[in-house]
Parts: sequence; structure tokens; C-alpha cells
Amino acid sequence: MKNKIVVLSLGGSMINGTDGFNLEFLKNFKAFIFSHVKVGYRFVIVCGGGRVCREYQNAAKAVGVKNNADLDWIGIHTTHFNANFMKVLFGKLSHPEIIRHEADKIKWTSKLLFSGGWKPGHSTDFDAVVLAKRYGAKTVINLSNIEYVFDKDPNKFNDAVKIEKISWKDFRKIVGNKWAPGANAPFDPIASREAQKVGLKVVVMNGQNLVELGKLLKGEEPIIGTIIG
Repeated sequence: MKNKIVVLSLGGSMINGTDGFNLEFLKNFKAFIFSHVKVGYRFVIVCGGGRVCREYQNAAKAVGVKNNADLDWIGIHTTHFNANFMKVLFGKLSHPEIIRHEADKIKWTSKLLFSGGWKPGHSTDFDAVVLAKRYGAKTVINLSNIEYVFDKDPNKFNDAVKIEKISWKDFRKIVGNKWAPGANAPFDPIASREAQKVGLKVVVMNGQNLVELGKLLKGEEPIIGTIIG
């Protein structure tokens, strides 16, 4: 991937987790990106909403909001805030504006380009897939708080089996075909359908493990993570 564009779908939980801002990750991630930019990498970083998104959506539902599009818009605005926050952390390396809409055709010359969500009906994973296609990347790297995809929820089933490699056909059997606001699938079902359609590979890995991310960028395998496609 050296001297090519890398697309990262950065889960909101990596920015602001259950215990507040993930400062250790943010410092390490900033150092990681700076070091790789110096040797020729450019990054598109699509930021999710994570815990903050779900808290706003749950509060809205608790006081009677039922419309999925309205709930999605709440989530989308939290991703814009996260994307702007991340953009500021990287200063002059960042393009001065984040991508807010699919129609934003940005002439991108900086090292980093940040995006939030665009419209209801899917998560920021879908936006990452679209941007990978637009800028010529063959892989989307999904950074979240899990190391592997499992065949079922490991928090509920003791016999859940981790998956190291899986086809899109088999992965989509696990996540299904429907999107719900605030859903916490390892990769959005709508994004999965689009990634399969355009022939992208997706790697799901724990964002805390930047050593493994570095190995992946160098093309080293095996890695701690799940390769889809």
C-alpha cells in the first residue's frame, strides 16, 4: 500500500469510548499517521459516531422519536463533530474541510482527508466504501474495538467462533441485509453489499493494535483481524 491512498473507517468508539475520550489511542494514532505520512502514505479517514451517537439516539427514542431517518440524522451530526475533531488534531496535514455529502467532489491534495456520515440508511462504513472506490483504494480498513469478526455475538454465545478470512457471501449471511440506526455490526450490511458489488476487500481489526495496522500496510500476513472479500 505504500505511496497509495489508505481508507480507514474509524469507529467512534476509538475516539470516545465508554469511559470518555480515548486519549491514549488518540496520541498513538496521531504518531502512527504522522510517521506513515512521512514515508508517502495518504489517508482518507471516515469517522463514526460511536457511543455518543447511540446516547443521543437512545435519548431521542426515550422521549418518543420513532422515525429512523430522524434518528440517523442525529447520528450523522455526531460523526461530523468527530470528523472535525480529528481534522483539528492533525492540523496542516488535514484538508481544511470534511466531507459531509456524497456529492462533495473535493480536489484533495493534502495528506489527510476526513469524512463524517452523509445521509440516512447506512453507517459511515458505506461512506468509506464509496470513497475507496472514488480515490482508487482496493481495501477499506475498519478500526474498532474488536479484534475479529465472529460467527455470532461472542458477548452472548460462549461457542462463538472467530473468523480470520471470509467471503462476502458468507459474511453477509452473518450481518444480514437491513440497516437500523445505531446498529453495531462489525461492518454495516449496506456497506457490505456495496463493497461486494465493487470488489473491495475489507479488513476488520482492533484500532488499539497499531502494530498490526502497520503490518497490514506493509502487506504482511497473517494479521490479528478478519479479512473479508
